[in-house]
Amino acid sequence: MIRQLARRSVAPAALALAAAAALTVTTAPAAHAVGEHSKCTVNWSNYGATVAKNGWNLRTGPSTAYASRGYLYRGDKLTVLCSRGNWDYSQLTQRSKSGIPKGTRGWVRDDGLYQLAG
Repeated sequence: MIRQLARRSVAPAALALAAAAALTVTTAPAAHAVGEHSKCTVNWSNYGATVAKNGWNLRTGPSTAYASRGYLYRGDKLTVLCSRGNWDYSQLTQRSKSGIPKGTRGWVRDDGLYQLAG
């Protein structure tokens, strides 16, 4: 009787293991390889934008809960890479007026930008 119970409980486990082995398993890249842009919901063709307001935050994530990397000022130039809601993940195309280095990436609210095609 004990052997019959043991066989019955092993059979479903063996079937599950065989089914799992037949599936193709893919792994996600490591978190450090994905980067901040993994928070995007819409990808763009890298279009240009200009900051329209003074004292606009360049943030580490798409909300005011994320830390600021520094301030952007009217006329600072960005390339928008992707978006999430009303936040744009962008890269500075030149050193900002506040001294943030060219190439720095971060999140900017889109209502503080002039969008330029291209």
